[in-house]
Amino acid sequence: MNRSSTGLPRRGARLLAGVLAAGTVVVGASTGAVAAGPGSAGGASGAGACAGSGPLPRACAQPGDLIDVTLGELHPTQAVLGFDQVFYKLGRYGSDRDEAAGGFNKRFDDWCETNGQGEAASVGPGARLDDPASFACTVPLGQETPKSIAPMKTAVIGPGGKLYLTDGHHTLTSFLEGPDGSTRLPVRLRVTDNFSSLSTAAFWQRMTAEKKVWLRDENNKPLAVDRLPDRLGITHFRDDPYRSLVYFTRDIGYEVPDGATEFLEFSWGSWLRGEHDPAAYDLTSPGPYLDLVKSASKSMAALAPDAVVDDGKTAAQLGRIAEWNGGKKETGGEFAKLGKPLTDAKPGKLAEALDYKARVLRAPACTTKITGVRNGPLTVTNGVTCADRAALRGPVTVRAGAALVLTGSTLQGPLQSDRAAAIHVCGSGVTGPLAISRTAGPVRLGGPGCTANAMTGAVVLTGNTGGVLLAANKVTGPVACSGNLPAPDTAGRPNEVHGPRTGQCAGV
Repeated sequence: MNRSSTGLPRRGARLLAGVLAAGTVVVGASTGAVAAGPGSAGGASGAGACAGSGPLPRACAQPGDLIDVTLGELHPTQAVLGFDQVFYKLGRYGSDRDEAAGGFNKRFDDWCETNGQGEAASVGPGARLDDPASFACTVPLGQETPKSIAPMKTAVIGPGGKLYLTDGHHTLTSFLEGPDGSTRLPVRLRVTDNFSSLSTAAFWQRMTAEKKVWLRDENNKPLAVDRLPDRLGITHFRDDPYRSLVYFTRDIGYEVPDGATEFLEFSWGSWLRGEHDPAAYDLTSPGPYLDLVKSASKSMAALAPDAVVDDGKTAAQLGRIAEWNGGKKETGGEFAKLGKPLTDAKPGKLAEALDYKARVLRAPACTTKITGVRNGPLTVTNGVTCADRAALRGPVTVRAGAALVLTGSTLQGPLQSDRAAAIHVCGSGVTGPLAISRTAGPVRLGGPGCTANAMTGAVVLTGNTGGVLLAANKVTGPVACSGNLPAPDTAGRPNEVHGPRTGQCAGV
């Protein structure tokens, strides 16, 4: 294959140079020629649309190309995450421990790696992931190598040029929910396939046949394509504790093999369901959690190399480790590192995860559930009404003692509550004024474990006494707060407000 001095195929090297020069999402091929055929960009756009050397439509991207994207453009290919894995990353990203030790915050290393640029080389004062000019990576743009590109996250180009993420759901969700996260945060992805010429039905058939989508829910039950989230954000996923468990067994019970397939950790999780029950352990406490990790990882390491784990894949193919914990006692190796307490100079991943997890407010249990489209006024008079991936078209009123949980939904109409038990709005869009007063329990509008919202209209928070989280939301309209005890908290993630901010919310 014709290669450039970077070690990349010529077309890939020119794409990288084009990204540098143009800053565009998809940059032209070296020859401008794109072959038409099943699953190729030519079938969707035609060779003419993909001719030339300038910026091109995303549907012209070919396998191996690197493309600039924002987090808000990505469509997941799995419906579940291991929340504790995300919580570890968020705990680390929000801590100053790395800087105190003389290093850079881990999120900059992770971003550079995800971008195909090694790790952080320098981080300026006030640096942010959404401003790549504020820090530098060890591998400059245009000097990427096959080694630096290998850990990049991957995507498939689907019908209409939509981007479907096939690797990196945990990392990119952590970026989105992190200290400087937003849907506009830029990253680069490596394209593995272009199926833009296919119909939607044929696209999903191809994705399923090639195992580029994980169609199981948090209970490992089959899941229809239309139940996949349509965007990133922890609120839009379900929590699979087995997925977190597998993450913490990495390099203790298994190692990620070279050429690992997508969703490898989910395959291990499927097998562990028949061996261990996380519900029998207190997963908020380090001791019991470590006991579970030790037991599960020893079961993984004890498997015969040719033992079938999941979907025909053997333990050896999925990276079963030759000796538990690398042949070291539990007082050493990766297992000992994992269990280091938060007070240690280098805390373990588990301590970081549980520390962040303790900050996540749990929504109350639902007594009424709403999904799909609901037209007309909604009045919540008692219990806990949960709208999950719902489209509410009409005013919503929450009466005294009742609670509302709105997740991944849209509300077209005002939201008003007075003396409610609790209000949780996460990962949702609200069009219309929002007025919440005298709530006895928590009012959560964004914050740890709660994806930020987009709200159009006035936001008025008055006299709430159960704590108010108002974090990282985009508000188009005024925000006015008074008499809340304690005052509203941004959890270190200020809101984007297009309108006046007054009272207790003057600084949010």
